[in-house]
Amino acid sequence: MRAVRHRFFVQDAGAPGATVVLSADESAHATRVLRLRPGAAIGVFDGRGREFAGVVAAVNDQVAVRIDAEVAAVPEPTVAITLAHAVLKGDKMDAVVRDAVMLGAAAIRPIVARRSETSVAALERGHRIERWRRVAVASAKQCGRSVVPDVLDILDFAPSAAWFDAAGLPAPRLVLAEPEAERLRPMPPARIEPPGGGRATLVVGPEGGWAPEEIQALESSCAAVTLGPRTLRADAAAVVAMAALFAVWGVE
Repeated sequence: MRAVRHRFFVQDAGAPGATVVLSADESAHATRVLRLRPGAAIGVFDGRGREFAGVVAAVNDQVAVRIDAEVAAVPEPTVAITLAHAVLKGDKMDAVVRDAVMLGAAAIRPIVARRSETSVAALERGHRIERWRRVAVASAKQCGRSVVPDVLDILDFAPSAAWFDAAGLPAPRLVLAEPEAERLRPMPPARIEPPGGGRATLVVGPEGGWAPEEIQALESSCAAVTLGPRTLRADAAAVVAMAALFAVWGVE
């Protein structure tokens, strides 16, 4: 089989023998950026864990692809981490979503905390959730995953056991604590036991840190994790924490 150089996201990839049409964005990337022509060998993934080898069948306004065979997909992490991350300023959340997908997050829940410098309404007006979902697809394409994690709807943060359950954030729940947050009694990742059910939630706050009332609620809802005495950039903290937890838990 010819080596596959480029991968494309097709939600309805179907089965071997089918011909599918790439979306407008994917077609533009294939023709204007990669300049692919009929006969080019490509990869196709459906975002739900299936991966296929394919061949460009036709290039017109959109690109038609013949699905040749299903191939082995890159395995997903054995612990499915949902990242609940406070929305950051500017385009920093793009990097958070990109890196979380690359590292293996199962889902991402953007949240608006007390000290977030935005609101759910403003983010919805700016179509940020649609942008982050496109970033998730692009990151999955780049890193070789066949699963595109869900970027869930943005919620106001109201930390309590009931809120976590309603938001679909699985237990155990770990909150990343700033170095000065002694009240949360944080533990290093090495002391956090791997989740027995294969799922967990990591909660990361905004640039300005958690408000006192949020800390009080988080104390009863989450186990706190510390990454040491240094203060990390807000857009880097989640990926460092996920990498540390996966390393400690032996997750590939």
